[in-house]
Amino acid sequence: MDPIHVIVRPLVTEKATWASGNYNRFSFEVSKLASKTDIKNAVESLYKVRVLGVATQVRQLRNRAYSYGFVAGKTWKRAVVKIHPEDKIELF
Repeated sequence: MDPIHVIVRPLVTEKATWASGNYNRFSFEVSKLASKTDIKNAVESLYKVRVLGVATQVRQLRNRAYSYGFVAGKTWKRAVVKIHPEDKIELF
């Protein structure tokens, strides 16, 4: 896969910011079709860092109840990428 299409956006939450500062782990929303090697290659090429490991999760939002019935929540994929201690990613 093309690296631009693998990473959808970086996740900037309180927990992700804490992990990036303390453990050098960065969170990204990625394409559901991307494998761990695709994610590793995309992060290395886009941010010019060395990736030590990739952990992925397929997340599902909760179901919503409307007047016409229930609607299933969207599914999305999150990747937590551990980078080398000497490297740094500047998100903002």
